[in-house]
Amino acid sequence: MPDLVALDLPGGRAFVDALRAVWDTGDAVAPLDPRLPPPAARALVRALAPTRVVGSDGEIVALRDGIPVEDGDALVIATSGSTGLPRGVVLTHDAVEASARATSRRLGVDPAHHRWLACLPLAHVGGLSVLTRAIVTGTPCTVLPGFDPEEIARLACQGEATHVSLVSTALRRLDPPAVSRFACILLGGAAPPGDLPGNVVTTYGMTETGSGVVYDGRPLDGVEIAIGTGLPGQGAHGELLVRGPMLLRAYRDGSDPRVPGPDGKGGWLPTGDGGRLDADGRLVVDGRLAEVITTGGEKVWPVPVEQLVAMHPLVADAAIWRRDDPEWGQRVVAWVVPSDPSEPPSLGAIADLVRAGLPPWAAPKELVIVSQLPRTASGKVRRADLT
Repeated sequence: MPDLVALDLPGGRAFVDALRAVWDTGDAVAPLDPRLPPPAARALVRALAPTRVVGSDGEIVALRDGIPVEDGDALVIATSGSTGLPRGVVLTHDAVEASARATSRRLGVDPAHHRWLACLPLAHVGGLSVLTRAIVTGTPCTVLPGFDPEEIARLACQGEATHVSLVSTALRRLDPPAVSRFACILLGGAAPPGDLPGNVVTTYGMTETGSGVVYDGRPLDGVEIAIGTGLPGQGAHGELLVRGPMLLRAYRDGSDPRVPGPDGKGGWLPTGDGGRLDADGRLVVDGRLAEVITTGGEKVWPVPVEQLVAMHPLVADAAIWRRDDPEWGQRVVAWVVPSDPSEPPSLGAIADLVRAGLPPWAAPKELVIVSQLPRTASGKVRRADLT
């Protein structure tokens, strides 16, 4: 059976060469995150169970407890770990190719004229999928060891990168002139801000879907979506289900999360996200179902509130979560990073801004000023760490 080879390498030519070499032998790759402290790195290796590890010094270490993969498996990628321990997601070569082809068709990527830039962590699907789609389609790709705003701006302004994948935090750190030089910026991870340049394409996806499968609210070719127990229709609201050829084969423990869907057929992935279709038939993802705040019997989704709060001129970053409340059951709380620490926004100003765009019960009843928000590498807020 094929081996699973973990790559404990930073982004760059060495990583690309190692991935190609492993694939050429018929084995699969598990990217590790070199930034992890030793305890977290050991937990990740236990979860992914590779048979060999390639270190940054080129040393290859065989692991006695490693578990082989199945023929056709290409990648085992850890989930973002925003809650709980990381979990390995197994993607086949067919799934990787399906994702690469569908993405490239939707964006009109031409290998003769376009060039990808990979600057997000390769241990996560949002970063690694840039490289794999470039390999599959034969599109040139520059891989950076990390997010470097100055280097990214240089590559964009010199025409050495036309397409890039970012999260909202990274996009905010780029100067507008650099942003404008890209033909296309894929934006995933956390919910996007409200004011986006015209060259930004918002994406929805997860590790289990092999990266983004819905672009600007429209599913990629070959991707199907369902809402709750019914097929998509205006006004439908519930858990988002996804089906398509780029989905995972299984988790690393062998379990398959796919279930029969509203059409009576199998292959549907329950995402755990609440979704609906707007008046134009575009998918709107409200957020994790487990993150709904119930205050006074009313439901509040954190993401729409965060997007409004982030529009305040005194707010640099914002997160919405809950605290227990003796009167309301739960109260909506805003964690805010001020643009100027000496001039933070007031709770009243934040609440008024939210009430102007959302029902009154969505307005925060408490404001917490912080210097930074706890986020995953893909830019998602770690709500469990908001205290």
